[in-house]
Amino acid sequence: MIIELLKRIFAAPVAAQTLPVSPPAPGTTVTFTTAFERLIGHEGGYSNHSDDPGGETMWGITKRVAQENGYTGSMRELTREQAKAIYKTQYWDRARCDEYDGAIAFQVFDAAVNHGIGNAIRFLQRAAGVADDGAMGPVTMEAIKSMSVTDVLARFNAARLTFYTNLSTWPSFGKGWARRIAGNLNYVADDS
Repeated sequence: MIIELLKRIFAAPVAAQTLPVSPPAPGTTVTFTTAFERLIGHEGGYSNHSDDPGGETMWGITKRVAQENGYTGSMRELTREQAKAIYKTQYWDRARCDEYDGAIAFQVFDAAVNHGIGNAIRFLQRAAGVADDGAMGPVTMEAIKSMSVTDVLARFNAARLTFYTNLSTWPSFGKGWARRIAGNLNYVADDS
């Protein structure tokens, strides 16, 4: 019910947005490759917006993260495959996405990239109603497994929206972030 309401609220922006990949077939899980293709639909190519505290990025990878992963070239020349390798080790694996239901894995991955892994886990913990310490443990995992995937993800995306609206950069980037969540809510419907 919440998902349907939010889909109606965001119907106009989502209709104009092209989703980057088809949903997985019913009964299958979202893989890293599927999650990466979806993420790139949000992140795009090169950016160096003056209001973005992340600074210079390519494929959504900041210059700092690229350098921490051994990249020394121009950010404009970071390849999609180099970005994919960084996303796998620095976000998907570190956020333990292979341990979740595929629908949850994509949402946590997207949030880990956009907000940091600790915040992504805190959103998941808030959704599950457990202490939000940013460390994924057995209590959080058990709480998630006791809930329906759609309930977890409705609450997870609500936590993300609340977080976004509290950022000082909301006036500059809020419309895009709201569209990102709207697109992700469509994925919730597709994946669960």
